[in-house]
Amino acid sequence: MATQVIASNGILTAPRRSAEAIAAERNLSLFAQQQRARRGPTPEVFFVKRFDNSRLVKAADPQRVREMRTFACVMAILFALVMVYGWQHFSSIEYGYRVESEKQQVTQLEEQNRQLRLTEAELADPARIDRMAHEMGLAAPLPGQVVRPDASLDQNGPVMAKMTPAVPLR
Repeated sequence: MATQVIASNGILTAPRRSAEAIAAERNLSLFAQQQRARRGPTPEVFFVKRFDNSRLVKAADPQRVREMRTFACVMAILFALVMVYGWQHFSSIEYGYRVESEKQQVTQLEEQNRQLRLTEAELADPARIDRMAHEMGLAAPLPGQVVRPDASLDQNGPVMAKMTPAVPLR
């Protein structure tokens, strides 16, 4: 944009512009310089050309097909091997957790068994049983009160009378 000079009373004055207009003009000139620097001295021109490839037919390449099949088979085998390895690895980890769980359960059951044996020994203590019997009002049996069917006869104890039939039973 060219600057106009107006003569008035012999004094040359320029029209006053706002600061925004000056900044906008400076920005436009800087932008134009940057574009010229990027493009170089000559302008670039592009033309669009349309291609119709619908009539082209792709020829089959048997060597490429064989290579692709071989590659796919090798990749499938490799994938299967990796999957089997992963399955075995995770199974071994799972079995390790199971073994540890069973060990903890065995330890817990051994401790419980020990506690039960201690409780059994405490409950079977003869002094404790005797003390509880006396608290309930029980006393020791007198001689002859206890009859054991499987024991041999006590020679000093009382004997129960037996009756033997005179005529044998048939």
